[in-house]
Amino acid sequence: MNVRTAASSMKRAVFVSDVHLGSKHCHAAEFADFLNTLQCRQLYLVGDIVDLWWMAQRRAAWSGAHNRVVEALHALRRRGTELIYIPGNHDRPIRKFCGLVLPAMRIRRRAIHVTADGRRLLVTHGDDYDAVTHFGGLQERLGDWLYYRILTGNRLTNQLRRRLGLRYWSLAEYLKRQSNAAERYIGRFVQAGLDDAQRRGLDGIVCGHIHRAALLQRDGLIYANDGDWVESLTALCEEADGSLRLLSHTGQVIDEIVPRLRLVSPELPRAA
Repeated sequence: MNVRTAASSMKRAVFVSDVHLGSKHCHAAEFADFLNTLQCRQLYLVGDIVDLWWMAQRRAAWSGAHNRVVEALHALRRRGTELIYIPGNHDRPIRKFCGLVLPAMRIRRRAIHVTADGRRLLVTHGDDYDAVTHFGGLQERLGDWLYYRILTGNRLTNQLRRRLGLRYWSLAEYLKRQSNAAERYIGRFVQAGLDDAQRRGLDGIVCGHIHRAALLQRDGLIYANDGDWVESLTALCEEADGSLRLLSHTGQVIDEIVPRLRLVSPELPRAA
């Protein structure tokens, strides 16, 4: 994996998901800092931006850092960034507004983003694939409960690491990588997303949902998962030439797919 610092130039599009604002495990301060340095034409909010599930089940954890996120989004909008909100499973009630064009943002069930080099990418949160990967209902609720227990350990671990002057490290990501069952589930999820893109005649997919950032090509298709802001603290961006980059919260390039030879003229994204 090649990690280097990305230039702070204008991005053609940026994709973020799984921020989980309102939950105590959200890294709102880091996300607000990331947004405040961002320059982009379009910002896709690819689901689970606000954790309505957590807020309904538990006491909302809303701090000044969460307010900074909202203020940063307003500032981006004032600077001309188009905001496109694609709700996920933790902010599912917002889906009732899909199709409306609101003053601050567009809300879509899913979208097709066309890159500068002509690649057509399905943009969707990813929870539609839970049925395919056999993860839903009681199993989903149990998984959420266990996951939040792990995140508590993640938060305590990193509090200690900060005191020791060590960098952020994801305990939850480490545990998932040690689990064969988790790796098999992630593999099924990736394939379900690629299959969906192929059925639609598209060049790939951008999603979130499983909190595992990735950027890869398989059988001529792109799978891009922009990660999350409770574990990996990552985002996906498209540069002006159509290249795709997976970024850390500090702007380092984690992975990259270079642009292809342009065969068609770029278009504006449209609803799927």
